[in-house]
Amino acid sequence: MDPVIETDYLVVGAGASGLAFADTLLDETDAHVTIVDRHGKPGGHWNDAYPFVTLHQPSAFYGVNSTELGSGRKDTTGLNAGLYELASGPEICGYYDRVVSTRLVPSGRVSYHPMSDYEGEGRFRSLLSGAVTRVHVRRKVVDATYASPTVPSTHTPSFSVAPGVRMVPPNALPGLGSGTGTGTGTGTGTGTDEVPHRFTVLGGGKTAMDTVVWLVQAGADPDAITWVVPRDSWLINRVTTQPAPEFFDAVIGGQADQMAAFAAATSTDDLFLRLEACGAVTRIDRERTPGMFHLATVAPGEVEVLRRVRDVVRLGRVRALEPGRMVLDGGEVPVAPGTLFVDCTASAVRPRPVQPVFQGDRIVLQMLRLPQPAFSSALTAWVEAHHDDEEQQNRLCAPVRFPHTLDEYAGSVMTTMLNQFHWSQDRELRRWIRTSRLDGFGKLVAGVDREDAQRQAVLARYREQAMAAVGNMPALTGAAGGAGAG
Repeated sequence: MDPVIETDYLVVGAGASGLAFADTLLDETDAHVTIVDRHGKPGGHWNDAYPFVTLHQPSAFYGVNSTELGSGRKDTTGLNAGLYELASGPEICGYYDRVVSTRLVPSGRVSYHPMSDYEGEGRFRSLLSGAVTRVHVRRKVVDATYASPTVPSTHTPSFSVAPGVRMVPPNALPGLGSGTGTGTGTGTGTGTDEVPHRFTVLGGGKTAMDTVVWLVQAGADPDAITWVVPRDSWLINRVTTQPAPEFFDAVIGGQADQMAAFAAATSTDDLFLRLEACGAVTRIDRERTPGMFHLATVAPGEVEVLRRVRDVVRLGRVRALEPGRMVLDGGEVPVAPGTLFVDCTASAVRPRPVQPVFQGDRIVLQMLRLPQPAFSSALTAWVEAHHDDEEQQNRLCAPVRFPHTLDEYAGSVMTTMLNQFHWSQDRELRRWIRTSRLDGFGKLVAGVDREDAQRQAVLARYREQAMAAVGNMPALTGAAGGAGAG
């Protein structure tokens, strides 16, 4: 007979979303929570990420609500100098390990089961022993895996790699020269201890950008890097995401500027040009109009490094890598002998249809505010703890569709703004948001002195432009075919 355990909530997934949910539920209820995860350590995809990965946005509003991530310092060196610290992948994994081992489990109300595969129907199986445990769930199963990202080290490439072609995930790059870094990591191609002098980075997303920046910063000649970019990207300017009063004008004033752009835009193309003009977004190649916006966030210094790579291939996606050439949608490109390919083609944001967050005895965690999954999951837990009516729960937690096309972005922002309006109408939820470290900007706004005429004027302008933006949203999303509304 399989062992049976009892719990109020069964959380499937110990990544950023699952742990943020469990942490807030622990504070807001007396419930017992069971967490099941396939990894050996908490942290979800961070366990598999490349070692030089960092957060896109400041550590100050990432993680779980109860526990600070980082020290609240500003970087004084490097490409992020002058801006608030970005936790590295190893730091984040260590942080989540501490959250589970020193806060959640010691509470006596959380049990954690790593190396376990949830099979549905209230049962999970140990990946090490095969033993099955049945769970009697008194309240709800929480799916914290629905929007999980994929990472290069665990995905299967969608293109063929011929024997003799050297390809690695970015995880392998720091090991080059040590005899441990040039295996393929994909089950294809061949490995060698020879240190390459030419690199071809595959992919146009944030992973590829991080990889190019790391290569250049580590000493690679920018002219020895080929970058295959299927689509150019618009990028969020990190200066506009800083959680401290000295950045008030850039952050809150920047939000007002963005709302003005939404209020005045007549099309998607016009919107992004306006967002660029006010400094909210940027692009790497000023001569090309980007066709993608996946909310990647960069510092101005990173953009300057990326612009140093001049051999950029824009012939669509890779279809095959062969000795001496690579085949793409739009043609073939010769490849120099000894080139090392770096596979950054995993999609961290695979398209998934939105669905109700609250579904009877099931909760499906999804984004409620772009681009903040931890905040969204913590808020979902607060709503679960304080509201019993499912219709009201789903009104407060309308999922925001991730913008996979430029046209979808306005609709995603419209859903986010509608969510924030509903939150503002709930006094207790509004109070929780203002004290939540994951919110990022609530304290910044709440801390403005009533006698500070300049900053009060910025807030007034933001409110005015937000109302105008809401008024223009139906026309803007209609011009884009209505895409993106949640």
